[in-house]
Amino acid sequence: MSQPRGISRVLGRGYVGLVLFFLYAPILVMALMSFNASEFYAFPLSFTLDWYRRLWGNAGIVASAWRSLWIAVATTAIATVLGTAAALALFRYEFRGKRLLQALLFPPIAIPWLIIGTAMLIFFFWVGIGRGTPAVILGHVALALPYVIVVVAARLQTFDPQLEEAARSLGAGQWVVTRDVTLPWIASGVVAGALFAFAVSFDQFVVSYFLAQPGDATLPVVIYTAIRKGFTPEINAISTIIIAVSMAVMLAASRFFKFGGER
Repeated sequence: MSQPRGISRVLGRGYVGLVLFFLYAPILVMALMSFNASEFYAFPLSFTLDWYRRLWGNAGIVASAWRSLWIAVATTAIATVLGTAAALALFRYEFRGKRLLQALLFPPIAIPWLIIGTAMLIFFFWVGIGRGTPAVILGHVALALPYVIVVVAARLQTFDPQLEEAARSLGAGQWVVTRDVTLPWIASGVVAGALFAFAVSFDQFVVSYFLAQPGDATLPVVIYTAIRKGFTPEINAISTIIIAVSMAVMLAASRFFKFGGER
């Protein structure tokens, strides 16, 4: 019995290793090429920081990066507040159509973003909003909301409603109960939902491509345009910076919150 178990363990580790290699090998190659002096990825690797220097001198990429950042921050703030409030309402109250409303949270996640982007473009012109930064933020919030609601609702499934009832029996109002009892318990879910919202917004290409005005493109749109014109290692440099910052944020968040468990 021990020999088959040992073989299964080796095969399992090998499979996990292949999955990790498949996920991270392209990222590592891209990061290495951002430090390669050759514009055409010639070997051997010759270390340089020229592409990072040229990146900071590229006003278009830098401006689009800051634009994507503040749009993602605004989207995260709006979607997290609205999504957490919606998840709490769905958790606390029973009302007609609740099951249907919960089911309607999933189609925006499943429907291709190309269809959603086209529908949003038509709708925003129909209501008079048109294209521009407000339309981009509204579009990103609409895409991020389901993620926040689902994640926070999943965390609320581990919450005991009797804790709120005990607080109310001691004279606490609804706001005090939410602030001092409920929110501390679901904090890890709120943070996870916020991270999802930020990632969805910052990485969003299709909706941004449809709704942004010319000259106000976000970073994914600028990268796509740059690749069409001619790929340069400056794209590797900005992508490496984004990955490094994203991993740092995730590590910092996981340092303070055990997602799926207790704080």
